[in-house]
Amino acid sequence: MRIMQIHDVRTRRSAEDFPQQDHLAAKIARVAADPVAVPEDTAEMVLNRIIDNASVSAASVIRRPVTVARVQAQAHPASGTGNGAKVFGVAGASSPEWAAWANGVAVRELDFHDTFLAAEYSHPGDNIPPLVAVAQHLGVGGVDLIRGLATAYEIQIDLVKGICLHKHKIDHVAHLGASAAAGIGTMLGLDEQTIYDAIGQAMHLTTATRQSRKGLISSWKAYAPAYAGKVAIEAVDRAMRGEGSPAPIWEGEDGVIAWLLEGPEHTYQVPLPAPGEPKRAILDSYTKEHSAEYQSQAPIDLARRMRERVGDTGEIESIVLHTSNHTHVVIGTGSGDPQKFDPDASRETLDHSVPYIFAVALQDGAWHHERSYAPGRAHRPDTVELWRKISTVEDPEWTRRYHSLDPAEKAFGARAVITLKSGEVITDELAVADAHPLGARPFARPQYVNKFLELSDGVVDGDEQQRFLAAVDGLASAANADGLNVLVRPEVLDKAPTIPAGIF
Repeated sequence: MRIMQIHDVRTRRSAEDFPQQDHLAAKIARVAADPVAVPEDTAEMVLNRIIDNASVSAASVIRRPVTVARVQAQAHPASGTGNGAKVFGVAGASSPEWAAWANGVAVRELDFHDTFLAAEYSHPGDNIPPLVAVAQHLGVGGVDLIRGLATAYEIQIDLVKGICLHKHKIDHVAHLGASAAAGIGTMLGLDEQTIYDAIGQAMHLTTATRQSRKGLISSWKAYAPAYAGKVAIEAVDRAMRGEGSPAPIWEGEDGVIAWLLEGPEHTYQVPLPAPGEPKRAILDSYTKEHSAEYQSQAPIDLARRMRERVGDTGEIESIVLHTSNHTHVVIGTGSGDPQKFDPDASRETLDHSVPYIFAVALQDGAWHHERSYAPGRAHRPDTVELWRKISTVEDPEWTRRYHSLDPAEKAFGARAVITLKSGEVITDELAVADAHPLGARPFARPQYVNKFLELSDGVVDGDEQQRFLAAVDGLASAANADGLNVLVRPEVLDKAPTIPAGIF
């Protein structure tokens, strides 16, 4: 049983006696500076998620947003004060904040890595690129990188449990800036004051609106977390040089809670590990088997399961997905976004359309990170017809289970009610995805390795695949993190789009 302390967090007037030690940023800094050992199962899951990130980065490496970010990073070579950091897929070294930027975009572009959902939602694997980049630049050993990542996952997941952002249309990367700064602090063995200042700066600079995930969704959806990681590195650098931060960033009279979240009368409750308590939050998170928004993972598996019972999808009159409020309003018809039914919509928009996703999965019995989003697939007349027969409704029980604190009860799925033209009604439901820890086929090391081998097939040479996997296996005893970069075959990179010149 974990020993977690619940901290009340609310707005404080400037005139109040509110010492720094009571600020949420200071409490997070104390957790980050706590020299507690990393449990074996936590360390193992950290390695799994490093593999997971490399998998999806390989699959996205020549997509346009990833190519743009890579070109930008390559225009910023390493400074003379460190080794530089490696940009995914290519040789050479770049300045660490720009390497983190490029690698963060590669990780997020396909919406295909790990997730944690609670009061807020998140992709805690977004912490990996900034920490690896700093580790490579400064020659940090593998054991300290693992410690830092355990902290970054812990802080992001604890903030996600305690503070809802999306209700107030604030993007979830606001939690990421703080967690990455805390994780870097742990990794580098920084003191509490330095970590405190870095957290405050990162939180201040990464609080952005959710318009990046609304309506016609652009490539900024992938850039936003990468930007938070880049900002976190810069914040730590400034804090290490003695620069302070806005304080108290969450609780201040003109701070985040007072004006961007629930307001000065509200108290949030944020769980954090007690002193000496190991950081195990990464074990609460879960990765994706399918390249789509997490709340569509279980509906994809449900559609595949229902396919044989349904038969000819042309005989379907309507499909209603009964699900949680969050699924309904973010990726369902409760969003009010007509773009979610537009065959010409961007890939990012289709990724956030559960009606589209359920239709394709029901017809194909499968989901693929490229084929399922191809323009020809989205324009198929029978798919468009079926797609527009699908709607979502909120079911209070699914909403309750979504927010449940009991892992055995927590659910991110739906109940599908399919009505045929004959009047026959077919129903089924699935609470969690097959790959979820409580699902039919939970992901463990073999599944992570298989995901990497599948997504990097034809992109990375076989010898390079095995070298990378061996580097991950040996990370805990490695003198540095240089082996965590993966080189992509030159003939693959040659197929990347040509990017116009910019400023750099």
